[in-house]
Amino acid sequence: MTPPDAEDNRWSDLDRPPLGAASLRRALLREGGLWSSLDVVAATGSTNSDLAARADELPEGAVLVAEEQSAARGRLDRRWSAPARSGLFFSVLLKPDEVPVERWGWLPLLTGVAVATGLSRVAGVDTALKWPNDLLVTVGDEERKAGGILVERAGSASGGGVVVGVGINVTLREDELPVPTAGSLALAGAGTTDRDPLLRAVLRSLEQWYGEWRDAGGDPAASRLQEAYAAGCATLGRRVRAELPGDRSIVGEAVAVDGDGRLVLATEEGVQEPVGAGDIVHLRGAE
Repeated sequence: MTPPDAEDNRWSDLDRPPLGAASLRRALLREGGLWSSLDVVAATGSTNSDLAARADELPEGAVLVAEEQSAARGRLDRRWSAPARSGLFFSVLLKPDEVPVERWGWLPLLTGVAVATGLSRVAGVDTALKWPNDLLVTVGDEERKAGGILVERAGSASGGGVVVGVGINVTLREDELPVPTAGSLALAGAGTTDRDPLLRAVLRSLEQWYGEWRDAGGDPAASRLQEAYAAGCATLGRRVRAELPGDRSIVGEAVAVDGDGRLVLATEEGVQEPVGAGDIVHLRGAE
């Protein structure tokens, strides 16, 4: 007879074992390093909300990982969910006090570069970035979204900082996809879907890129961030539609990411229009 609590057992899905918090701490927390604490919780509403509520009291480098989120948020306050232990769902607290606030807009792009770099090293899967905050993988011959990034200001001006949230679909199966345009590392043929080394690689990559950017005073050119983002951005060189606040939209070719992290569109009218916020839709053919 099956025990009544079998479905709640943390090992009930052997393809999705829990993360090892102790081993992650041993690997990532070191004197002089960025990461100051790392906690793994079985479930929470939103790791971003949890860290944001404690932004003033926590030191820079706090990491909160959830095996499952019940109120996860994306850009524009969109809600999403995924099966327990099917991905990497985590937030980190950063306090880049040495960097002018006007350059903090590079943090979503920096995180995208770091995530893509870390995943490529360990999982051996080709990834691309869709401006400003999506991670794309190729499933068959289709480009699909496998991850997203949400960056939010948190806490007071004197003691707070920025909470960076990351969600990555790792072992999501085709029948579990929330929408047909979603994907996962497993569906993209990743060499490994072991979440422990994947998380270690992503956090080490984020530490490296953030450190170089911060040491350069947030200068995207001096830190090589602007160059790296452009090299990995699937949006550049494509015809896109930017859906802007106020029900306005612009159609044009994405030709550059400028020094402020904005996407520059060359329109049919011969105007180069920088876009700092909005939804970007990749267009095909005469669409």
